[in-house]
Amino acid sequence: MSEKEKIPRLADADQAAQALSARESWRIFGIMAEFVEGTERLSAIRPAVSIFGSARTPPDSPYYALTENIARKLSDAGFSVISGGGPGIMEAANKGAFFGKSPSVGLNIQLPREQHSNPYQDISQSFRHFFARKFMFVKFASAYVVMPGGFGTLDELLEAMTLIQTGKSRKIPIILVHEPFWRGLLDWLRERLVGEGMIDAKDLDLIQVIDDPDAVVEAIFRHYQTRGFAPLPVEREMLLNL
Repeated sequence: MSEKEKIPRLADADQAAQALSARESWRIFGIMAEFVEGTERLSAIRPAVSIFGSARTPPDSPYYALTENIARKLSDAGFSVISGGGPGIMEAANKGAFFGKSPSVGLNIQLPREQHSNPYQDISQSFRHFFARKFMFVKFASAYVVMPGGFGTLDELLEAMTLIQTGKSRKIPIILVHEPFWRGLLDWLRERLVGEGMIDAKDLDLIQVIDDPDAVVEAIFRHYQTRGFAPLPVEREMLLNL
């Protein structure tokens, strides 16, 4: 190829790069809009509890019934319940809260397959970006209740533990429900991460394992009984810098 033939191709590549850069710039505004809109819509729902679990759990599963029961008790106790807004455990959480006394909140994610909004939402907010959605789960939660689930559930659990461990977020109750499901993971955390010095033994105190729905509610109230649910001034500063 001659030098003259190369020049148009270089110009085309440069134009394509400029167009891509412009698209990336506009995408940033879309991300900002998700943060702003989500924060405005959820600002009045506190205190709230985020519930996580598998999108693939069928309605006839014991996990579904257990989640619905916990969510209903939390809602009747005055907690808004936040879920991912989709099927499975997310639907069970929203359903329990929907028929309770406090708002049922769904933070939906747009996915090519699997995710669809469940009908049990008083407040429904849709996101395109996982990281904006995850920010809302952390920012507005007074506690995490983690039901059996897959990669997404583990991602939310470990992110919350990381943020608290590193002082980037306030300490909130993180409750794992159904001990037999979590037993292997907890054993591995103790034997490998603690045993090999990857984390401190006290880091495992960030999580509790509770199977009884009433005990889940009691544990959350116990955590806040001497201080109230509103973030303390230092915690507000943490949440501003998530």
